[in-house]
Amino acid sequence: MALVQSFEKQGNFLFKYRGQFPVLLFILAIPFVCVTDYSTFSSDIVTCYMYSAIFLSLIGFFIRFYTIGTTPKGTSGRNTKKQVADELNSSGMYSVLRHPLYLGNFLIWLGISVSTVNLYFIVIMSLLFWLYYERIMFAEERFLERKFGVQYLDWSNKAPAFIPSIFNFKKSTTSFSIITVLRREYSSLLACVIGFTYIEILKNYVITGKWKINELTFYILLGMFIVVLILRSLKHYTGLLNEGDRS
Repeated sequence: MALVQSFEKQGNFLFKYRGQFPVLLFILAIPFVCVTDYSTFSSDIVTCYMYSAIFLSLIGFFIRFYTIGTTPKGTSGRNTKKQVADELNSSGMYSVLRHPLYLGNFLIWLGISVSTVNLYFIVIMSLLFWLYYERIMFAEERFLERKFGVQYLDWSNKAPAFIPSIFNFKKSTTSFSIITVLRREYSSLLACVIGFTYIEILKNYVITGKWKINELTFYILLGMFIVVLILRSLKHYTGLLNEGDRS
């Protein structure tokens, strides 16, 4: 099998299971958190790490929200079985880079990694993310090139793959929809809150020897579960979150 075909095959396989990437990070975080000597960090440094972590994740969600909220039906879907694209989206976030959702994912999980206060884990997570998603991006682009041909090549020559080129920004032809964001992003928000909570519990165990969760974190997690339950119920049992022209 040619290398290009091998890369595409691997990318399509990883594409189907990209939702399991956080599980890999959760497992990998255990030894790094356990060997970190948190007594060597001042409270100011830990606070700086936490604010940076939250900021990175919020930027990641901003990118995801804007991307998903301004894309029409047939693009940026949650399809897991195979690549799907009814049209090539080249406006909005897709005018400044080709894979905005994956950039958003990276920043979200980078934020969670930063909350461990372990530079080695941050670097290894970043490398693993790139190795994992590089194949997925390659497979997606091969699919788009075959389907849209010259149209795709013209767009890909202007938009970088992963690092945004903000001067290329072109306003999306689709208006922003908060309903689309609420319908599609509640699971990502929950996963992020669970990620931060998980790291906090691990850190508390390493520091105090006890499995515990801070009160504020508990209420945030509980509130997120309630919000997710409400949105999931509205999505599956009512038509309040349905939009005919959106994925």
